[in-house]
Amino acid sequence: MLPTGTSSSPAPVRTPAPPAGDGSRHARRFGLPVATALVMGNIIGGGIFLLPASVAPFGTVSLVAFAVLTVGAIALALTFGRLARRDPRTGGPYVYARESFGDFAGFLAAWSYWITTWVSNAALAVAAVGYLTVLLPVVGDHRWSLCAAALVLQWLPALANFAGTRWVGAVQLVSTVLKFVPLLLVAVGGLFFFDADNLGPFNASGQSTIGAVSAAAAILLFSYLGVESAAVSAGDVADPRRNVGRATVIGTAGAALVYLLGTLSVFGTVAHDDLVGSSAPFSDAVNVMVGGTWGGWAVAVAALVSMTGCLNGWTLLSAQTPYAAARDGLFPARFAHRRRGVPVFGVAVTVVLSSLLTVYNYASHSARIFEVLVLITTFTATVPYLLATAAQLRHLVAGRHDQVNRARLLRDLTVAATAACFSLWLVAGSGYAAVYQGALFLFAGVLVYAVTTAGKRH
Repeated sequence: MLPTGTSSSPAPVRTPAPPAGDGSRHARRFGLPVATALVMGNIIGGGIFLLPASVAPFGTVSLVAFAVLTVGAIALALTFGRLARRDPRTGGPYVYARESFGDFAGFLAAWSYWITTWVSNAALAVAAVGYLTVLLPVVGDHRWSLCAAALVLQWLPALANFAGTRWVGAVQLVSTVLKFVPLLLVAVGGLFFFDADNLGPFNASGQSTIGAVSAAAAILLFSYLGVESAAVSAGDVADPRRNVGRATVIGTAGAALVYLLGTLSVFGTVAHDDLVGSSAPFSDAVNVMVGGTWGGWAVAVAALVSMTGCLNGWTLLSAQTPYAAARDGLFPARFAHRRRGVPVFGVAVTVVLSSLLTVYNYASHSARIFEVLVLITTFTATVPYLLATAAQLRHLVAGRHDQVNRARLLRDLTVAATAACFSLWLVAGSGYAAVYQGALFLFAGVLVYAVTTAGKRH
């Protein structure tokens, strides 16, 4: 049965959710369908369309990583749903961390999550360009034409966000529906063209099985970023105590099913050696299924729609957490300005930063830009995830009789502990380079916190 809130909290703290938007006709609260679409749209964005090729070098052991990852993602979904039941304010992990551990922990959660969102936008744009080259091969002739295309794909969703939450919700719902056509085509239809000879070796990484599973999972985590989407935007969700938990679990479970079937089908329809070097694995899979190239073109169009919709949702999320932190004086005050229901300054800063990162990565001649960006977001995402799960664990262990249902305590502790261990495991699998680069971003935030809170009285 899907949870409607915190099963261990029969008497949740009645923290009022701030009103969505500014009263403009362009601002509108999200109901359960749109909140679910926000979760699914942000989870199933660019990751699934490129990740089969990204994890192919590990071999089919990456399917094991996907299964383990799904368990952790569901645990996170349940944890966020229960946290949102107690505190349905915009900000998600930031709100939970600050409420439990104070301003500095809240700031670290907000800062890390903000980094995750704009680095993710850059990674999504890079993934989308891979499918654009299927439709327009000339784009792939030079790295600067690829870079220009990636920038356009980031700025179009930003313009939709500037138009207001009403347009954000509409774009999100339509793009989520459209993306399921190619995904279901490959996930279900590909099983009829499945050839075990295409799978390649079980472990092609040269590492131990556990090491290969951890390394593959670190890349695959990018596929599940977005599980917290409804919680982060709780202030814009109608009846958040009820709908955030439902949207989070439904969206995550639906995405997990599509992911597992889709990846298995791509592995079984595209030869392993071809898949390793593919820039559009779902298009390659459909070409195998139908013959010729028209099927691949259709998938490429749908993939671009999907990724643009995902960028639309992530652009909104990228501004929501800084907005919540700015309202509490932990981010620069400009981030708290909203117009038409959208924190417009946060959107503008985010798209500029993701654009600069995109240009830098293309200028650096990196052969695997997508993987580098994905691993950085893997590390930075674990900071707010760990702080949020720690907040839930603290709440449960404190055992206040008026807020914790002791009959369900063991179950809820198991879920929260699973989510926390899962996040720690992902840090280990990110690799030294990703932890190093992510830590630089993280520690730079300490200086920002010092300056921003210099005049704040405690």
